[in-house]
Parts: sequence; structure tokens; C-alpha cells
Amino acid sequence: MRLLAFQHNGKPALGLRLDSEVVNLTAEGLPATLDELLRGGPDALAAAKKAGQAARARLPLSGIDWLPPVQSPSKAIAVGLNYIDHAAESKFEPPSYPVLFHRFPSSWVGHNQPIVRPHVSTQFDYEGELLVVIGKAGRYISKGEALNHVAGYSVFNDGSIRDYQFKSAQWMMGKNFDRSGSFGPEFVTADELPAGAAGLRLQTRLNGTVLQDANTRDMIFDVATLVSVCSEPFALQPGDIIIAGTPSGVGLARNPQVFMKAGDVCEVEIEGVGLLSNPVADEPRG
Repeated sequence: MRLLAFQHNGKPALGLRLDSEVVNLTAEGLPATLDELLRGGPDALAAAKKAGQAARARLPLSGIDWLPPVQSPSKAIAVGLNYIDHAAESKFEPPSYPVLFHRFPSSWVGHNQPIVRPHVSTQFDYEGELLVVIGKAGRYISKGEALNHVAGYSVFNDGSIRDYQFKSAQWMMGKNFDRSGSFGPEFVTADELPAGAAGLRLQTRLNGTVLQDANTRDMIFDVATLVSVCSEPFALQPGDIIIAGTPSGVGLARNPQVFMKAGDVCEVEIEGVGLLSNPVADEPRG
């Protein structure tokens, strides 16, 4: 099942995609956000599927005003250096324990929405990543049970302001400029993908040129490990997200370096999950 969030008549709505059409689940009496739907557990997801199949009124996918699939996660945990080749190009040793940091919801936009290069930066970089959505609450989750807590997956562009990221040992500043990242286009339930979303090709393209080309099987820490580790300090809740790290090929590590600028289009595509596309815009001054 593929669910998406969108604006409808000025209000957020939850949709079920059926090929090139969308069923407005909110209009069928279901919640307006995936966050709320996931809090209802497996029965709520089953109800969404049933309502979508029964509904006759549908909207064209081409006219959707996209929102990020999850609106307000209680936690958005990002993972650094989770591919050996990316750790090497970044001049780090492969980590023995996941490198974790936080991204705020204000730092990302939905599919087809502009990602914004701040006027204080000349180093706006792309990072294509798999995103994990938690569906079942838990703390101290074992690796063996971890995938039972995953509701599904999406795509993330971990847009990074490199000239701020390395001002200190903590990456928070460079990873959280307003509207610098993107999330979408939709949420794909875990049953539509291989276990742990393993073995999926991931590509990032800038203006059609492939700059990252990898496979999720190459992650140092797989999805089950990440869920288990992230559940140690705090309980994971339905709607929480884990952004699982980027492979090699980032602009900072290239020679010459490649950074995003106004007028560019950045695409991140993960096999079976979706294609996330965003134009790049400059932040207005003043």
C-alpha cells in the first residue's frame, strides 16, 4: 500500500495512491495525517486499504500538492557514515556504532517542493537516503524483533549545508537549515518491499546526472540494527522516522566539488520505494 500526504482545499489530507489516481482517505472519514493513522495500529492501516478500495471518488495524481508523508514525528533520527565508501570519501574510519543526529521537521519539504539554499552558504550538498517509518512503539527492541516495529519506508534527501556542518564537532547546524531537505513522495508499507528494505538500488541525480549509485544492502548498519540501537535511549513511537544514511558520491567529496544552486533539480530514487524530486531555490535576502 502506498500512502501520501497532500494539501486539499487548504488543509492537510491523507491519500491512497492507486496507479495514477489518489483516493482522499480523509474525505472517507480517516485521519488527515499518516502520523495519526499509524497510532491506530495495524487495524487502522487495514481500514485505510479497505476504504481506498471501496471509494469511487478519486483525484488525479498529477494535480497533487505534496506534503511530507509524516507531518510531526516525535523523533527524526538521522544516521551518518552508514556506507563504507562514504565514510572513506569523508576521511572517517567506518564506525563501530551508529553515528546519530537529529533533523527537525522544519528542515524538510515534500515532493516537488523547492529545497532552499540559504544565502549564508555556498556549499549546499545532496544526500540520497532510505527513510524508515516506525509503526509500533517500543523500547529496548531486540534486533530480532526490530522489523516488526517498522510500518514502512520512504525516500529522503538529507540536504546539507557543508560550510556550517563542520563549524563544530556536532552536525546539527549544517543539517537543519529551514527547508534544506526533502521527504517523499509517499510512504510504502513494509510488506511491499524485501525485509528491511535490503537489496534496493539507490540513485541521486542532479540535473539528470547520476552522482550517487548504490544499494541498500551495503549499509554498515541495517534497518533492524538501527531500530534496535535507536530504541535504547528512548521509546520509539508510531510515526517516528530513522533516516538511514547516504552512500558515496556526495558533492563535497568530488573533485571538482559539486554543490546545488538555484535552478537545479535534484532527484533521489530508491527501487520499489519511489522517486523524490525537488527544484532548488535560493533563500530570499532581507
